[in-house]
Amino acid sequence: MRQTCRQSWMTLAIALASASLALAQMPTYNLGRPPAAHELGGTELAVSTRGDELPPGSGTARQGAAIYVAKCQMCHGREGAGGPYNRLVGGGRIPDFPFATTLWDFINRAMPRQLPDIGRRGPSLTPDEVYSLTAYLLFKNNVVKEDDALDRRTLPRVKMPSLSPQLERALAVR
Repeated sequence: MRQTCRQSWMTLAIALASASLALAQMPTYNLGRPPAAHELGGTELAVSTRGDELPPGSGTARQGAAIYVAKCQMCHGREGAGGPYNRLVGGGRIPDFPFATTLWDFINRAMPRQLPDIGRRGPSLTPDEVYSLTAYLLFKNNVVKEDDALDRRTLPRVKMPSLSPQLERALAVR
């Protein structure tokens, strides 16, 4: 009796699983459409470690200081520490980025955060502002000098403190 009951439950489970697989293969009834290129809004763009995708522009830490005060200080605090959001200087997460191009890409895509963040939105900083803010944050974390100009050629060459020797060797092989 127990064996028959167990077999019945097993058969029922297999039948339900098969039915759900069959339903997953049903036709789509031609609903919806593929998104148009303008609807994707540059989602295919990501800045690689080599920086091939970086736009023209440049900036220094001196230029970035004024931009930081105007657009970042209210969330990240004076000098990058003490604000309500992530600390950026002196124990912050900036040195944890293995590549300066990744930091540039993050600032370009996500900063300054605009609330409410509903749906897709484009960058709110110009490329020159992003280069300048990247230079400012790297300067405040003792990675670059205050007058070092960052651009699409120099930014990928910045040696970040968290870049492991193994990863650096692997990238050099490319």
